[in-house]
Amino acid sequence: MGLLTAACAAYASLAAWLWLTLAQGMFWRTDVRLPPRTAPARWPSVAIVVPARDEAEVLPRSLPSLVAQDYPGEAEVILVDDGSTDGTGELARRLAGEHPGLPLTVVSPGDPAPGWTGKLWALRHGIAVARTAHATEPDFLLLTDADIAHEPDSLRELVAAATSADLDLVSQMARLRVVGVWERLVVPAFVYFFAQLYPFRRINRPSARTAAAAGGCVLLRTTSAVRAGVPDSIRQAVIDDVSLARAVQRCGGRIWLGLAERVDSVRPYPALADLWRMVSRSAYAQLRHQPLLLAGTVAGLALVYLVPPAALLTGLTTGHPAVAWAGGLAWLLMAGTYLPMLRYYRQPAALAPLLPFTALLYLLMTVDSAVQHYRGRGASWKGRTYARPSDA
Repeated sequence: MGLLTAACAAYASLAAWLWLTLAQGMFWRTDVRLPPRTAPARWPSVAIVVPARDEAEVLPRSLPSLVAQDYPGEAEVILVDDGSTDGTGELARRLAGEHPGLPLTVVSPGDPAPGWTGKLWALRHGIAVARTAHATEPDFLLLTDADIAHEPDSLRELVAAATSADLDLVSQMARLRVVGVWERLVVPAFVYFFAQLYPFRRINRPSARTAAAAGGCVLLRTTSAVRAGVPDSIRQAVIDDVSLARAVQRCGGRIWLGLAERVDSVRPYPALADLWRMVSRSAYAQLRHQPLLLAGTVAGLALVYLVPPAALLTGLTTGHPAVAWAGGLAWLLMAGTYLPMLRYYRQPAALAPLLPFTALLYLLMTVDSAVQHYRGRGASWKGRTYARPSDA
């Protein structure tokens, strides 16, 4: 019975990998970059809104890149100091004085109102300032996190892509920092898993039903934001980027998501504990706080990522080549589809066979996210803990 179970699991895992490789929107490809674009006849106005809470560590490497944007149209930067205790607002003003460029305004919204997450409360305030500070509203809003550094042409290329393809939302997944051992092991897999859940090519189809964005870099038409009622309509969302994309799509907006070439996160995650907190703080929220979804996710991760090496080892040690072949082929497909993401992150191919171990870490992070939620410490970030939306 044990061998029969192992064989069934091995064949099921291989079937899953064949389906993922061939039918899941080619999620493993990393060539989804900004669509073809040309300069518009008139460059639209843009307000860059940056929510920031205790970001003094990363701001010197990110904020100067925003005020230094080489943009032909009108643009400004609005940094929303969300109750920082480390002098984020004062540092932002000083950096703007040291790095002349786009005008910078620093505002503070006060504590979030009941039912709001801190980031969305900060975005609400920043967007309101952007829409009322001048005689006319900005044509676009660039919503970008405080740890994201942009090359000088980033805003220009984003706007050109949006106007050329008539897009309402253009989002780039910033290239995350990969320096330490744990970052090398965990970070590329994070983006790989995200693309597996939300295949970029599927999202970018004009008639797509799948919607997602990467919250670190989102260019949004102001009229589309108003039509979708954001951020008010998603004020309780912990995973705000996916919720934002869905809200825009539901209102008929066209969205686009891809990998960035010249937009980078400068936030360090030197220890496994740092990466663990990054994932576990929102993993159970992604599962809508549903125990059945958690059980299904754990079972799915085990079948897809843990069964292949176990089946290969079982087949080899028990002398059953069919089980070994099924497990080995599934593991090979897994590693092969992971290679493009490792190349994108400039990491050695030798890391590809280690993906089952990384997947095990993510499985444990997801379970820990649920445990923390039921202990009243779920979805916490920088001193704030958020209830599930139905309880808020």
